[in-house]
Amino acid sequence: MATKTHTDPEKPNAAGTAENEGTSPVEEVALVVPETDDPTLPVLTFRAWFLGLVSCVLLIFLNTFFTYRTQPLTISAILMQISVLPIGKFMARTLPTTQYSLLGWHFSLNPGPFNIKEHVIITIFANCGVSFGGGDAYSIGAITVMKAYYKQSLNFLCGVLIVLTTQILGYGWAGMLRRYLVDPAEMWWPSNLAQVSLFRALHEKDSTKKGLTRMQFFLAVMVASFAYYALPGYLFPILTFFSWVCWAWPHSITAQQIGSGYHGLGIGAFTLDWAGISAYHGSPLVTPWSSIVNVGIGFVMFVYIIIPLCYWKFNTFDARKFPIFSNQLFTHSGHKYDTTKILTPQYDLNISAYNSYSKLYLSPLFALSIGSGFARFTATLTHVALFNGSDILKQSRSAMKNVKLDIHAKLMKKYKQVPEWWFYILLIGSIVLSLMMSFVYKKEVQLPWWGMLLAFALAWIVTLPIGVIQATTNQQPGYDIIAQFIIGYILPGKPIANLLFKIYGRISTIHALSFLSDLKLGHYMKIPPRCMYTAQLVGTVVAGIVNLGVAWWMLDDIDNICDVEGNHPDSPWTCPKYRVTFDASVIWGLIGPRRLFGPGGMYRNLVWLFLIGAFLPVPVWVLSKIFPEKKWIPLINIPVLSYGFAGMPPATPTNIASWLITGTIFNYFVFKYHKRWWQKYNYVLSAALDAGTAFMGVLLFFALQNEGHNLKWWGTEVDHCPLATCPTAPGISVDGCPVFK
Repeated sequence: MATKTHTDPEKPNAAGTAENEGTSPVEEVALVVPETDDPTLPVLTFRAWFLGLVSCVLLIFLNTFFTYRTQPLTISAILMQISVLPIGKFMARTLPTTQYSLLGWHFSLNPGPFNIKEHVIITIFANCGVSFGGGDAYSIGAITVMKAYYKQSLNFLCGVLIVLTTQILGYGWAGMLRRYLVDPAEMWWPSNLAQVSLFRALHEKDSTKKGLTRMQFFLAVMVASFAYYALPGYLFPILTFFSWVCWAWPHSITAQQIGSGYHGLGIGAFTLDWAGISAYHGSPLVTPWSSIVNVGIGFVMFVYIIIPLCYWKFNTFDARKFPIFSNQLFTHSGHKYDTTKILTPQYDLNISAYNSYSKLYLSPLFALSIGSGFARFTATLTHVALFNGSDILKQSRSAMKNVKLDIHAKLMKKYKQVPEWWFYILLIGSIVLSLMMSFVYKKEVQLPWWGMLLAFALAWIVTLPIGVIQATTNQQPGYDIIAQFIIGYILPGKPIANLLFKIYGRISTIHALSFLSDLKLGHYMKIPPRCMYTAQLVGTVVAGIVNLGVAWWMLDDIDNICDVEGNHPDSPWTCPKYRVTFDASVIWGLIGPRRLFGPGGMYRNLVWLFLIGAFLPVPVWVLSKIFPEKKWIPLINIPVLSYGFAGMPPATPTNIASWLITGTIFNYFVFKYHKRWWQKYNYVLSAALDAGTAFMGVLLFFALQNEGHNLKWWGTEVDHCPLATCPTAPGISVDGCPVFK
């Protein structure tokens, strides 16, 4: 049957019906993504190269610079996505249309009107400028820890190899996994739909005259979001954690532990800050309802049932000696752990000092959150093997030609594909260079060649199953803890090796999934695959070199950078993000998991969660086979369910609860009862909220916070719950807290 082309945003497609055989089987995709293509539109034009590279360099410079600040700031690609549109149109009006020839290549500075495909490829360049400095800059984090904390005289070439090989390794994984995570319609990458909606709002004219156009709606919401963010971002920050329970019971530790939005369970607390809602799980407006339900079930079980029982009923892991919610490390007496007391001048573990000072303790929520990471890792492998294993095997046997393709995959078949060997060259090259580095710079990196190979094997095993979860649920199960746990057991006392293993074994996966997400965006917007390959590869190399260059310059030229003790208390260069990276290297690399989770360790029983996580998806799969008519059973997703308590801390229960409520309103009630409004405006709303918040965040930082113009009054305090961080065990004395007898 002929595929019905969907062009009117007011009229939903009938996804999955017989009348629309080629339409995407995913309803959200069918409602949002255009089912047409114009292959005559130029893509890698002079405008695209110029604006793309400028966007990439500018974003990576700013994001790297601000990452070292005491108040770090991330500038997202959406700012460049909006900013380049008027510049691109201006260039289309003013540049000459003359044809030029260079080495047999004919081109024009101005091939015609600025088009949507140029805009998409510029955004792909810009995304490279965010994934390094503003997103997960783990390779720079490792280099910063080596230079600023461990005082290593690191060779610049070694730094270049660390940065580029981790990124290109991820690109190699992405290329090999395209057939599994990009081509199938079921792998729909929900977060990309907001981007697609924004591109359409910026370039297409709505055919309907009823109500606001998508562009008008976007501008109205962006302006409102921009103006509103001045309140939680500067004038009235308490809106980020509105903890009214603490006001009602100002002298009760228990009430504040329950009601604090920042240091407690957040019961009754809420946030009116979009940045707080979307900070840790992304925008709830682009997350499928089934994923929101899974996350919600896991969140309620963990925060409202398991944690209270462990803390008040069973005192698990001496829980009442510590705050109920904290990412700090503690001594046996409930005080903050001073890692400097257990280090030698060479930053090795001083075992006698460690034994005489104190073992390491964690808050109950932090400890159980780590344990959930153990379960999530094995549950992800089991879930994907059971629910997606047969499809993966079919595609592994080159059976894609027999798989029914949706309209988008059919349209993309018209373009020249990227040969597999292009990606194999990148993958093999990055592996060879990484192994060479482990020999040439053995002293600096600490990670032997076999450790590198183990990291590559880990990344290869987990990238596909985690990609399946992210591509279908918009949630990415992390395994940072697993990577550090493994190498911490194998190579205890080597913190740099621990960091490097995490980069190659985990962070290359993060970058692979980022590249795959961009490839799916190109798939939806009908960008020729070879243009995507070129833009991603060039953007990656440029961003990596600029990222390292800026970081190297700052580490060499700013006195006492990242040194909290050596700096003035008001220093803007305390590097809080990289301090966390350093602390992780101490916990997992220096002290090592054997002392925490091995025989005799305080948290040894958490290791059983590896086995429990591997088993939990099995009964769900069995029930789905016994009752195939019950379509809701396969929607029970154990890895996503466990994601309800992932990232806490630093995420707070209030962040997650507000995310769940917002997602429920829009992706259940609005989607069910106002589907046409949802189809036309939902993803545009998400992009507008992001854009307005980001623009005001940048303005506040440069105009006020960076100049030291900070307000101090009742509304600027966090949540007015000072007792929420107090321990409740008898005899534990902490400043500012009552002592229980």
